[in-house]
Amino acid sequence: MTFEGRTALVTGGSRGIGRSIAIRLAAEGAAVAVNYRAREAEAAEVVDEITAAGGRAVAVQADVSDPKEAEQLVARTLEELGGLHVLINNAGVAGDGLVYDQDPDAWWRVLNVNVGSVYHCTRAVAGHFMAQRDGSIVSLSSIAGVRGWMGQSAYAASKGAVNSFTRAASVEFARFGVRVNAVLAGFAPTELLGGLLDKDNGRGIKRQVPLRDLATVEQISAAVAFLAGEESSYITGELLHVDGGWSAQLGLGRA
Repeated sequence: MTFEGRTALVTGGSRGIGRSIAIRLAAEGAAVAVNYRAREAEAAEVVDEITAAGGRAVAVQADVSDPKEAEQLVARTLEELGGLHVLINNAGVAGDGLVYDQDPDAWWRVLNVNVGSVYHCTRAVAGHFMAQRDGSIVSLSSIAGVRGWMGQSAYAASKGAVNSFTRAASVEFARFGVRVNAVLAGFAPTELLGGLLDKDNGRGIKRQVPLRDLATVEQISAAVAFLAGEESSYITGELLHVDGGWSAQLGLGRA
């Protein structure tokens, strides 16, 4: 299997896309550290599902927006699983609000979590990855980082920063054999979409996507697994769009 003998750390791995990634990597042979901040029971369920299928996993609590906790998370992963080869930066939050009236503290919280966690965890694994001259980092970004959307200035700014960080870090780490990439996810039915799908079950959004459907978490986790694994060994600094063609359009919708 692609990840046989390798260990992966998935931040925000207790639900949604993170859960799907953890299960996908485990199914392909990886030992997986499932990080969570507050959802201990859900993280335990992910671990139970992986171990029931014959895999190896542990749940590790940490608030990855805190640099010290990110360092402790990496240290515990190494201690409990005996190695680390793959980091999936998936932890994130949304914070809808118009620029004019959104509370500044709420705006900066989105940046602190979405950008801070990527930086803190990447920095925390850097020494280990460089020393072993082997490592793959994949961050979950969004098409919001390259296109505008009403009420999404904080989220869009955070994902735009993740995109730029990915490119810069890929250049820094390449000489150590460490790859850094990102997946720019499109619309998927997760909690981060909030009430966006409630009005019409997503039909309005689907009409604006060329493939006429939302992404599934499994489709996104498949792209993450590809970038994290050996099949993409000559790919670094890549921002892979998984959005059904949404960001390829000149405008929204079609006649």
